[in-house]
Amino acid sequence: MVTIKDCRRRLGPDVTFHCESFHVEPGEHVALWGPSGCGKTTMLNLIAGLLRPDSGVIEVDGSEIQDLSERQMDQFRGERFGFVFQTFNLLAPFTALQNVLLGMRFSDTRPTKEWKPRALDLLQRVGLQHRVHSKPNTLSVGEQQRVAIARALANKQKLILADEPTGSLDPKTSQGVMDLLLKLCSEEEVTLLLVTHETEIADRLERRFDCSGLVMDTTAEAPAFERNTA
Repeated sequence: MVTIKDCRRRLGPDVTFHCESFHVEPGEHVALWGPSGCGKTTMLNLIAGLLRPDSGVIEVDGSEIQDLSERQMDQFRGERFGFVFQTFNLLAPFTALQNVLLGMRFSDTRPTKEWKPRALDLLQRVGLQHRVHSKPNTLSVGEQQRVAIARALANKQKLILADEPTGSLDPKTSQGVMDLLLKLCSEEEVTLLLVTHETEIADRLERRFDCSGLVMDTTAEAPAFERNTA
């Protein structure tokens, strides 16, 4: 589903991201794990096409995305990717149902007549069937993240990219959200890449990729990292 080969991206005058090799099979759930500043989110953004590599190959679902135009990348992203963020990114004026429906507008892979039934089904599956007409400011943080998960899965995307999805949640709510995310990704047979610095979260996924040292200080006399082999 995702393959990276010798990918480099300059982040500053003396700072470079470098991932020599990375591969994820379709349907696999993988944690991009490591301390703050090690390159986890940069790697996720490169896979999403939000950043472009200076060199190397990034292949997603059989397509090399590094040379796609912005328009092609937007279409590719809308058809294949779902996103779950730490800050939820829900639109305040709209209800939970409307937020999920708005997420479906970024892809034309499903007939519009299927949008509302799919959105209602997902909101029921995340336990929010009684809050479909509620706006974000009336929902708890856990409920808001559940709406975000439903939105990410609404188009039956092949790949979910989650950036610290439990970072704003207390431990109990975090566990519930992770239970739900993993359950739905398994049921939908979706590939999941999840950024986290928490070992307890990373250990819940099928595999952990250690991102420590993907960001290099090119002025260092010695190599700034060991090659990742996960």
